[in-house]
This record gives sequence, structure tokens and C-alpha cells, in this order.
Amino acid sequence: MAGRGFQGMNYSYCLTAVLLVIISLTTTAMAKFVVEKNSLKVLSPENIKGTYDSAIGNFGIPQYGGTMVGTAVYPKENQNGCKTFDTFNIEFKTKPGGLPNVVLVNRGDCYFALKVWNAQNAGAAAVLVSDDREEPLITMDSPEEDSSAAEYLQNITIPSALIEKEFGDKLKVAINKGDMVNINLDWRESVPHPDDRVEYELWTNSNDECGAKCDTQLEFVKNFKGAAQILEKSGYTEFTPHYITWYCPQAFTVSKQCKAQCINHGRYCAPDPEQDFSRGYDGKDVVLENLRQLCIFKVANESNRPWTWWDYVTDFHIRCPMKEKKYTKECAEKVIQSLGLDAKKVEKCMGDPNADAENPILKQEQDAQVGHGSRGDVTILPTLIINNRQYRGKLDKGPVLKAICAGFQETTEPTVCLSDDMETNECLKNNGGCWQDKKGNITACKDTFRGRVCECPLVDGVQFKGDGYSNCEGKKAEEGKVGWAAVWVVLLGLAAAAVGAYVVYKYRLRSYMDSEIRAIMAQYMPLDSQGEIPNHVNNETL
Repeated sequence: MAGRGFQGMNYSYCLTAVLLVIISLTTTAMAKFVVEKNSLKVLSPENIKGTYDSAIGNFGIPQYGGTMVGTAVYPKENQNGCKTFDTFNIEFKTKPGGLPNVVLVNRGDCYFALKVWNAQNAGAAAVLVSDDREEPLITMDSPEEDSSAAEYLQNITIPSALIEKEFGDKLKVAINKGDMVNINLDWRESVPHPDDRVEYELWTNSNDECGAKCDTQLEFVKNFKGAAQILEKSGYTEFTPHYITWYCPQAFTVSKQCKAQCINHGRYCAPDPEQDFSRGYDGKDVVLENLRQLCIFKVANESNRPWTWWDYVTDFHIRCPMKEKKYTKECAEKVIQSLGLDAKKVEKCMGDPNADAENPILKQEQDAQVGHGSRGDVTILPTLIINNRQYRGKLDKGPVLKAICAGFQETTEPTVCLSDDMETNECLKNNGGCWQDKKGNITACKDTFRGRVCECPLVDGVQFKGDGYSNCEGKKAEEGKVGWAAVWVVLLGLAAAAVGAYVVYKYRLRSYMDSEIRAIMAQYMPLDSQGEIPNHVNNETL
């Protein structure tokens, strides 16, 4: 009996694997993939100077809205970057006043993310991975099943990009010749910023038992909720949640596996949360909760409270987790009631999951998965899309908020984008690789939500000029002399005017005093002019 049970379980897993492969192949065959790119400009040497494409890595923190000028470095050992660089006594830390080092490594032998992690630990400011084959650029993604990768993935904080083999070979030749290769990584156009409102969407899942990626997206929703609601309530953003569903191939719709994973007769499916049909929840439970969350957003949006979705998803995750066997309709309804939403409207929106018919909400989601315009098909969870451009990088509050802020037209950013909390604080470490005058306490480094920028400063009315990285100089001496002369002329003019005003004031005051004295003296002048008057009274008395 045990043997037969084991064989039955193997059969179930094999059938499920076949189904997933068929679905995956069907999706891939129809999929439209768009690689998100940033501009890479070679500033020197002259023979390879120009602009090249690079594919943004789907981990780390791209500096959306910003730029980085650095020096390309190609290590003599550990050129694939699969081992720690300190093993070879190699470090990439920038010396004070120097440009940040952008490390070039080869593709192959290990995960992309591990290469970037090793370079970051050695002091790299960014990483370029040179492809090892002639092919169109692809997106460097994080490893799906490597549990050891989870330990460092969330700690990668530098940007990375894949470059074509031909371009990588040019960089290697120039570096090996001893040329100084200066490059400019530019993320300013990676997120379109046409107007004063940003539209973004998050493709997610209600399943909380799918490992590190599920934990990451649920933690993101919890941490980002406050900022998202502030932006939405103020009208700065328009947010839409989405959920990926798959369909069961027609030949398998009556199978036990499809019935357990799908609703509406195989039209909308999700994988088994525990990947074990003998225990726990089924895929159709996940589809139903996904549908409920979509309807909660719809009902909340109709009542002009779309931001309530963030509250529901956060509260449901806390109050109704799978591991505590609370991932149920009853628990969901308690959360709905606590938020003051109309449970009947939500139920009506969900429709009949057993009907052999399309569900308009889930059908709309499947249609939305297909790429359009500059956006490719959505096939990976979680996926964040900002202004119809797929976000690449760490799914965390700080990097995502910066990417959203980069989506606003310049000068229209909300105050949350201009707060101190949004500063990258890159200037605190080695002055951000920018120019500085320690004696004068002057620096070209500025922290902004678009990343740190190296711009020559304006000090006491004097605009310093230079590249902001290796030099900044004030105005020429002659210009300075002319400027100071003008200042002295103005000051002397003001002083002369003040003295003149004082003299006029004193003169008028003196004139006024003189007239007053004359008036008083005039009262006594007649007595002086009468002379001596005989005293007849005294004579008569005598």
C-alpha cells in the first residue's frame, strides 16, 4: 500500500510538472520580453568614446533619475567575480578625490547576483557584466531557488548592468593597455517622467508560502503602505494592483490536478502553495483570494478610497496567514468588515468560481499580462511597473520611492520626494567620489532622491566650474577683481549717500535751532533798546 501511495504521489507530481511545463512553454512562446536599459557613455579613451546600451540588473539599487561617472576597472584575477576578491588581495575602494570604480567582470560560472555581491564587498560602486556570447541583451535576474542567495540578495545596494560581448571586449582591451576608461552611467531616462502624476502597478500574489520572494513582496507592501497612501490621497499617483493567473490546457481541465489548482473550469489557475497536493491549501484557494483582493480594490475605488487595498492586504497577511491555517474566506470577511467595506459588493464582484464561463475581473488580468507599448509581458512575481516601464532592482521602500519620484516631471515632485529621508547619504562616504576642498569646507557632492550628484558649487556668489569629480575652480582672478571693485563702488556710493544725508540733516537741524533762538531773543530785544528811564516815583518820595 505504501508503495502504491508513493507511486500515486509521484504520478501527481509528474502530471503537475507536465502541466506547468506546458503552461510555461505556451506563455513563453507567446511572450513579449522587453529588457529595461540605461544609457552607458564612454567618455575616454577617444577610440571607444560613444554611447552604448546596458541592461539593468533586477537586483541592487539602480540610481533612477540620476547618473554616475566612474572609472572602469577589470581585475587581473577572479575575472568572473565568483569568489571573494579579498582572497586575491584585490579591492576597489576609491581613494579620496578619485572617481568611483565601476568593476567589469565576465559572465559565467556563478549567479549574476553573486558577482555583484563580491564586487560590492570589495568596494565597487557599480558592476558591469560582460556577456560571454553574441546575443541581444537580457535582464540579469536573481536566483530563484538558491537559498544561500537570500542571505546576500537583500544586501546588494549598488547598481549593475549587463553589456554586450563586443563592447565588453573593447573595454578590456583599453583597460589592459593602461588607458583610463571613464564612463557615465545614466538612469535619467530609465523611467519616463512626462507630467506631474505617476502611474504605477504592482503584480503580486496573495500566497504567503512561496519562499523568499513571497516574504519580500509582503514585507514591501507593509513597509511601503504609508508612502503609497500619502501619494494616492494627495493625487500625485495612480496605483493599480494586479495578479498573475494561468490557464489549464484543455486536455487536462477534467484532471484532479487542474480541478485543485483552478476555478471556472480551468480558466484561472495558480500553483499549489506548498507544492504538495496531499496537505495544506490548493492553488484554487490562492486564485480565489487573489480575486477577492482585486474586487476589494474595485469596491474601494468606487467609494473613492482606493488606498484601502494597502490596508486590507497588510491586515490579511497578519491576521490570516497560511501557516496558521487562517487563510480562509471567513478570516477575509472579518478584515473586510473591520475596514468598513461592503462585503456584499465584494462577493458580487467575485462571481461564481464554479461557473463554466469567463470571470470578467480575472479575464481582464490575463489580458493585462500581455505587454504593450514599451512594456513587456509580465511573467515574474513580483513585478513593479512605473509609467509603463518595468522597474528593475531591489523591491524595498527606499529604492522604489526614488524610482517613483524619478517618474515625476522635474520641479513637480511632491514634498515626500524632497525630504531628508529621501537623501541617499552617499556624500557621507568618501565624499561620494566628488571633488572637495577640505580647507575651505567646500564640496561638489549633493545628496538628492535621484542619487548623489557631483556638481561644482556656488559659494559666496562665486560659481565654481569643472567636472565636479576631479576639479572645481572659482572665477578667474580678473573676474574676481572686477567683481570686488563693483562691490566696493556700491559700498562707497552707499557710504557717500549716507554722509550726504547726515550733512543735510545736521544743516536743517541747525537752521531750525537758529530760527528758534532768534524768536526767543526777539522778545527781549525791545527792553535793551529803551535805555535808562528816570525813576520819578523815587524822587517824589525823597
